Amino acid sequence: MSIDKPGFSTEVLELPGWRHIYSGKVRDLYEPVDGPADQVLVVASDRISAYDHVLASTIPDKGRILTQLSLWWFEQLNVPNHVVASTVDDGVPAEVAGRAMVCRRLEMYPVECIARGYLTGSGLAEYRESGTVCAIPLPEGLVDGSRLPEAVFTPSAKAEFGEHDVNITYEDVTGMVGDEAAAQLRDLTLEIYREAERIARERGIILADTKVEFGVDPTTGYITLGDEVLTPDSSRFWDAATWEPGRAQPSFDKQFVRDWLTSAESGWDRTSGQEPPALPEEVVKRTRDRYVEAYERLTGRTFS
Repeated sequence: MSIDKPGFSTEVLELPGWRHIYSGKVRDLYEPVDGPADQVLVVASDRISAYDHVLASTIPDKGRILTQLSLWWFEQLNVPNHVVASTVDDGVPAEVAGRAMVCRRLEMYPVECIARGYLTGSGLAEYRESGTVCAIPLPEGLVDGSRLPEAVFTPSAKAEFGEHDVNITYEDVTGMVGDEAAAQLRDLTLEIYREAERIARERGIILADTKVEFGVDPTTGYITLGDEVLTPDSSRFWDAATWEPGRAQPSFDKQFVRDWLTSAESGWDRTSGQEPPALPEEVVKRTRDRYVEAYERLTGRTFS
């Protein structure tokens, strides 16, 4: 089976007992053919995206790393999450063992919940224009990589496939989900960030910012953490030993991919509307190594 969207085409695995229902940039979603209707299978692929394109090249083991790192973080956080099973013995198909989770089906909020402890990315761009991030005033004199006085909640609205998420204010969130839910989403996001930032710092890694997603568990009525959590795809991790405000910080993610795509060597123009070229073997290897390093330094485990 193949799923085609603008800028995105991929073959989807056929899994006995499961029916494919959706594909995102990285993950494929299945529902049971005859099993519990309140469960879904979330499979992380080795696909990699950049500049709103899913690339033809893949990063070996990326899906396994994302899944195993998310599972590790779910264990560290004292927040309800959507994981039901993660092993073959508990119901994960053998064909996707290690890269898949059986999860509760949540009623997802239409909000990307982002916590920032450091200034960079789109937050830095807004700060340079107005001195704010998502309308939150920040002190003067901050630069790329500056640590904020305290972590801030800077949500964004989920965009259509292939489009950029749009930064919104907290007041926008209350208008979308109501006062009570908005406060819970903000507080849970900041709670997760603070705990994860502490854990990462103990391992010599700075968690600059992170994106999490929540939904309501229809069975319990509780706001529940879903999707992935605290991976290099959803977070900015920097090496604490080389952190230096005032410049772009090397990160544990797909930076090598972005850098090559925007280099003269790739021959690709982001504004051309053309699909990006295949990645050189060296860029693929260095990107995989970076993901593995993030996993091993954070968890203290050897990836194999």
